[in-house]
Amino acid sequence: MIKKGLKVKVLSGKDKNKEGEVIEINRSKNRAKVKDINIVKKHVKTTKEKKGGIFSKESFIHISNLKLIDDNLKTKKKEAKK
Repeated sequence: MIKKGLKVKVLSGKDKNKEGEVIEINRSKNRAKVKDINIVKKHVKTTKEKKGGIFSKESFIHISNLKLIDDNLKTKKKEAKK
């Protein structure tokens, strides 16, 4: 199960084979945000409080396109083989 804070690998899309940490999860839509993955440009209009412009931010990826990377399992398998 993919949870916030775990490392994942992207299986498909423009960021295929990249790894990152889960920032946010939307369980109702089965989507997750991964740090520095699926970056999109967001155009923001200028207001009295904030300056506008073009900002880059992470967008959601479907959970089926992510694979959990668990370092603990890798070390246990290596120890068992020895």
